[in-house]
Amino acid sequence: MVDAGDTVRDVAQRWPGVTEVRLIGSRARGAATALSDWDFVLEAADLEELMAALPRLVEPLDPLAAQWDRLSEGALFMLVLPGGEKIDLFPDGRRRAVEPPWRPGPDTLAGIDAHLWDWLIWLGSKVLRGEDGLVADELAKLHHHLLGPLGADRPARSVGDASERYLALRDTAEARYGVAVDRRLGDVVLGRLRDEGVVA
Repeated sequence: MVDAGDTVRDVAQRWPGVTEVRLIGSRARGAATALSDWDFVLEAADLEELMAALPRLVEPLDPLAAQWDRLSEGALFMLVLPGGEKIDLFPDGRRRAVEPPWRPGPDTLAGIDAHLWDWLIWLGSKVLRGEDGLVADELAKLHHHLLGPLGADRPARSVGDASERYLALRDTAEARYGVAVDRRLGDVVLGRLRDEGVVA
């Protein structure tokens, strides 16, 4: 596992316009679980320019997933690093439009895969924290925005159930659309969830 705090700060501060990289959330409070994400607020002289540059800025981190959160009104750029660390970058005060549920297709399966595994590792941290109500609410939301559009008939009962259902649905979608999703992200996230006892 990398020291995500130092690594992200180092990469972000290479961008000439960045004026501050500030750790927030459970990591800053010293209350993180083994699966907690690393939340950073980014300050910059030109935040719009920073937002446009973020996909390129984070390339040195070699993320397995990198995308804007479709469901957050506050701008949030989400990463999963090769070791399975989840990183959330918040350009301070910026907003983005909330997007509708995914529409599966040959051009969206990779994005769906990245969103699913990012969501499940975040949910894993909530399982470790014992936030059962939040987990149930999020699994319903996950069904509406992602698993349902892929063909799931009901919300998953647990993070493990969600991962199993998704893997079957992904296989079906790949066959339907004639595309193959890179397995590295899913393998890394499932490994971490298994290590922490979130999934069997």
